[in-house]
Formats: sequence, C-alpha cells, structure tokens
Amino acid sequence: MAYGGYGGFGGGNMQQLMKQAQAMQRKMQEAQEQIAESEVTGSAAGGLVEITLTGNKQPVSVTIKPEAVDPDDVEMLEDMVLAALNDACKQADELSKEILGPLGGAAGLL
Repeated sequence: MAYGGYGGFGGGNMQQLMKQAQAMQRKMQEAQEQIAESEVTGSAAGGLVEITLTGNKQPVSVTIKPEAVDPDDVEMLEDMVLAALNDACKQADELSKEILGPLGGAAGLL
C-alpha cells in the first residue's frame, strides 16, 4: 500500500499542516506581545503597597503610601512589599493564561 510522500502524509496534507503551524506561531507571537504590553498591579495591606508589572513580569513601579512606613517595624514593610509582588505575579500568570487560552498548551511546541 503506497502512502505518498512525507511519511504517508502526502504533499498537500504536509503543506496544510505547515500553514496551520505558521498561523499558530503568529497567534502565539501576537498573544505574547499583548501580554508584554499589558500591566497588572498587585497590592497588599489594603493598597498601602502596590507593585505594577508588565504581563511578562517586568517591574514598572512600586508605590508605598506614607502610612505604611514605620521606622520601628521595617520587617512589616518588607512583608507588604513581598505580598504585593506575589499578588502582581499571580495576576500576571492569570493574564497570560487568559490571553494564551488554547494556545497555552502549544507554547512548548513553538
């Protein structure tokens, strides 16, 4: 039984698969650009500390309200900054999942 070229897929089918792969790669690049251009803000202690990141987790800004600063309790401020950073990272992950959607599983293939 003969199957045509390319391991039995036939020339036409292989070309179609390549077109689909290229289209998926374009969609993935567009999604990654959208993520990089987006911003998320994580907060802690009711907004006393806020950290803004791009969707791909690049720092944009840190805001600390004066009432969050207690010279006698620097550790508390450090904890708030860390909590805000963790919140922003979680939001960036959720944004990536939302934007990539069904492409997320294909990310490792491209």
